[in-house]
This record gives sequence, C-alpha cells and structure tokens, in this order.
Amino acid sequence: MSFFKEFKEFATKGNVIDLAVGVVIGAAFGKIVNALVENIIMPLVGILIGGFDFKTWMIKVGTAEVKYGIFIQVFLEFIVIAFAIFLVIKTINRFKKKEEAAPAAPAGPTTEEKLLMEIRDAIKQKNV
Repeated sequence: MSFFKEFKEFATKGNVIDLAVGVVIGAAFGKIVNALVENIIMPLVGILIGGFDFKTWMIKVGTAEVKYGIFIQVFLEFIVIAFAIFLVIKTINRFKKKEEAAPAAPAGPTTEEKLLMEIRDAIKQKNV
C-alpha cells in the first residue's frame, strides 16, 4: 500500500501538475504557431520568392522522395516558436525585476555599536 501512497504524493506535487499544464499549453501553442506558419507566413514567403509552395519542394532519389520543403517549413515553425517563447520569458523576467523590492536601507547602528564607536572616538582623542 505504501507504493500507491508514494505515487499519489508524487503525482500531486506542484511541480508535476505545473509540468502537465505546461505541456498541454505548449501543445496548444504549437498548433497555433503551426497554423500561423502554414497558412500565413509560408504563403507570403512563397509569394516573395516567386510563388513557390514549399510543401512541393522535393528531390526524387530512385523511388524515394526527399521532401526538404516540408523540413524548411517545420524549421521556420521552430524559429517562430522559439522567438515567441523568448519574448514571453523576457516579459516575465521584466515583471519579476519590477516586483523585486529595492534592498532595504541598512539599519542604524545598534546600541552596542554606538557605545563601541564612542569608546573608539575617546581613545583617538587621548592619542592625538
């Protein structure tokens, strides 16, 4: 029975749940970026370079088809996702820096420190 209890504790830890939420949101975000690249960016890039459709770019080697155009499209999707994540992380870090409070001013000297400073000053005056 302890095995199941240990598994339950593991599965309900905050980090595991946060990771699961991140994976689900990441998958949905990936679909959005895929649609953006496939339906908006790649057709525009195709028009700019002469009306080509990247999906049709391939090389035939014997009976095999090497579809490097699809690779180019997926690589561009990766670049867009990486850039979007970079912007999100940069924004989050900017908010975190604002939330961090300025360091508190150092506290004044304690009573003991004041007494020690007075003793030091008195010794200095006798030696001068």
